[in-house]
Amino acid sequence: GVGNWFHKTYTEAEEGKNDFYSIRLPWDVHPERDSVWFEKETRNMSKREIAQELECNFNASGETVIHGDDLNRVLDGCVDPIHKTGFDRNYWIWEPPQPGAEYLVSADVARGDGSDYSVCQVINLGTLEQVAEYQGKITPDRFAPLLYSIANEYNEALLVSENNSLGIGVLNRLEELEYNNIYYSMKSTHEYVDQATAEALGGVPGFTMSMKTRPLVIAKFEEFIRNKLITINSLRLGHELKTFIWHNGRPQGMRGYNDDLVIATAIGCWVRDTALTVNQRESDYKKAMIKGMMISKKTLNTTIDGMTGHKEIRAPQSSFKGKQGISHDLSWIIKG
Repeated sequence: GVGNWFHKTYTEAEEGKNDFYSIRLPWDVHPERDSVWFEKETRNMSKREIAQELECNFNASGETVIHGDDLNRVLDGCVDPIHKTGFDRNYWIWEPPQPGAEYLVSADVARGDGSDYSVCQVINLGTLEQVAEYQGKITPDRFAPLLYSIANEYNEALLVSENNSLGIGVLNRLEELEYNNIYYSMKSTHEYVDQATAEALGGVPGFTMSMKTRPLVIAKFEEFIRNKLITINSLRLGHELKTFIWHNGRPQGMRGYNDDLVIATAIGCWVRDTALTVNQRESDYKKAMIKGMMISKKTLNTTIDGMTGHKEIRAPQSSFKGKQGISHDLSWIIKG
């Protein structure tokens, strides 16, 4: 199971965080065990017991936020990064920035001297694939320039951070660095707005994680995983998902474990599927309305044979396109 000393030590060994080496020896490496033996041995065992006892699979409890089958699929899909870089080698890269691609950088900020980590996730908005990740114990004043560098590297990505007490300091520092693609939202509705609108209407930089928004954000992340919408490459994130449980109705990391990577990724999924999608839809509506407008210069002669002294009066003219592309002329003319 998870949550014990052995699980913690083993997963940290896989991530290179201690001096142990991880080794897996499933049942079929034994020379005297074949499929007949396996079938007999597992006849009265559950799938969970088989996975734990014979297949070297740590099993989380039934209280995990992410279903066990989805967890296994995520972990099976995790791959080693092509680069481990940064001053502490904790910046992992699976795909370098692609020309023309749009990215989102979502971050969660910690003090840098406790048990929590400052983290960020880089997500390709087109493919919904995790392409880079940072996790380290770095102070907020050093984390802001790192985020600035990562976001600029990935084509000036939209940068969203939780605006808690530490996060707002990082966001203020990013504003001082004049990063021009920060996520802003309204205090009351949490609606995404651009920087100019935020300054005019009292918006704030960053995303507000509250008792109201946290369940929605986590539910959106679970939906993304369950429906196979997001590609997760990081084993560090996969291990956090295995210990991300429901505790007294609240989704959080198991005691003694972190959930920073989970929260950062969940915020990224929420922003991608709500704020950005809604704003794109509204933009498409406006473009369609503008394209549907046209000017009509047609005139209508309503004079009667024999009339004299009449003159034309032309009003402002416009039209719109209705269903099936049918034009409706709104222009009018008076002759009299």
